[in-house]
Amino acid sequence: MAHVFQIDPNTKKNWVPTSKHAVTVSYFYDSTRNVYRIISLDGSKAIINSTITPNMTFTKTSQKFGQWADSRANTVYGLGFSSEHHLSKFAEKFQEFKEAARLAKEKSQEKMELTSTPSQESAGGDLQSPLTPESINGTDDERTPDVTQNSEPRAEPTQNALPFSHSVMDRFFFFFYFSSAISKHWEAELATLKGNNAKLTAALLESTANVKQWKQQLAAYQEEAERLHKRVTELECVSSQANAVHTHKSELNQTIQELEEALKEKEEEIERLKQEIDNARELQEQRDSLTQKLQEVEIRNKDLEGQLSDLEQRLEKSQNEQEAFRNNLKTLLEILDGKIFELTELRDNLAKLLECS
Repeated sequence: MAHVFQIDPNTKKNWVPTSKHAVTVSYFYDSTRNVYRIISLDGSKAIINSTITPNMTFTKTSQKFGQWADSRANTVYGLGFSSEHHLSKFAEKFQEFKEAARLAKEKSQEKMELTSTPSQESAGGDLQSPLTPESINGTDDERTPDVTQNSEPRAEPTQNALPFSHSVMDRFFFFFYFSSAISKHWEAELATLKGNNAKLTAALLESTANVKQWKQQLAAYQEEAERLHKRVTELECVSSQANAVHTHKSELNQTIQELEEALKEKEEEIERLKQEIDNARELQEQRDSLTQKLQEVEIRNKDLEGQLSDLEQRLEKSQNEQEAFRNNLKTLLEILDGKIFELTELRDNLAKLLECS
């Protein structure tokens, strides 16, 4: 964490604060351009976006203040830390990334030499800005902003973090879309179960009709068997037709055996249909359970939508308050700049009076 300053583009002498309070300053690797950057955000506004080049130098102007010149942005950045330890650590990281930028530049040049024909060497390096640290700043006491003197110790710079409100919004958006995905999944499952239930219902009706038909056939077979038994008894009473009756009896016994086997098969079929009916009932219970879960998910989605709407209103209110605070602070800074300018003129006039006297 550090207070960020830029050199005044008009006077080229005074420091202008660009952050209202201490902000996070981080190093970032841009893989698309193969460069290293120094990034700092104040809310959603980027107050530092400086590309590190091998020609850059980070200069410590006091125990808690350091600066570097960015020729591409045509400005000089200054950082006021809460302790000398944080300043030293930032300077060490600056040297590491500066060396990494030099190596990346050399590798890029080697690739260009291997993939292209030799050409006339151009002037290497970045153009040096006239805004050098030595020409802009005076002594350490004059260069160091007063804002770092009373600041409390801060934590070491870390990666940029999104504002709290954005994080909460992301969580609720995640839960909202996750719940929608669950609803769609259960709806698809419910549609599949409805289709299976319709098929099973049709099969059940068909099986019920077949069971009734088979019962009628079974009753007819039983009546036919009883009639045949009576017939066998009548034929056995006739001695003159013993051989014919014996043959006919054998045929009737065989027919009865076949009818009994058919009856056994029908009974097995009835048992199988009963089992299918039980399965259909279980599927019906599962469908009812899924319907209840879907209703619960819909209720939860409505609750999440209400919470999301409330958070949006709170976020909008917070943004409006921040905007009003920002405008008031900007007005105060303008007044303060005017007062400082008047004090500067007064000091110059007093100095002239002293010289004249």
